[in-house]
Amino acid sequence: MAEEECSNRWAIAKKFAFKAIKAFLKSLIFYMAYLFLWSFFIPFKEFVPGLEQSVENFVTVYIALGVLGDLVSDTVFQYFFSTAKALFVVGYLALTLNGGILNLTYRSIILTIDLRLFMTVAVLLSLLGLARSMLQAINYMNKKAEFSFKT
Repeated sequence: MAEEECSNRWAIAKKFAFKAIKAFLKSLIFYMAYLFLWSFFIPFKEFVPGLEQSVENFVTVYIALGVLGDLVSDTVFQYFFSTAKALFVVGYLALTLNGGILNLTYRSIILTIDLRLFMTVAVLLSLLGLARSMLQAINYMNKKAEFSFKT
């Protein structure tokens, strides 16, 4: 009995270790892609104050939610974190883009940029991700109920 419990604990620990390694590698790849893409936006740092901090905060929270989602994969909490990521993207876009109208001042020039179309497309894509996560969670719970009903 004790030997069986020990092997079960070992299997759970091994499974969690693989999940942690997978989460680490995915976050590392995502962060490397961010660093590569950020190199193209370095010239805009001068024109848009706070751009680097804003993007860095977004990437940090997005990666954290992704890592947490990977660590709890194969559970219903995976879908909670996926939903949280989608809601975070929608909220962050709404807050940072000020409704889609940006006013930039450079020396004595005031520039107004209308990003409402971009924001609408990005929010709609995030809402698609939200709907996908919710449907996956419903499907997961349905399969769990079917399995418990059969046994």
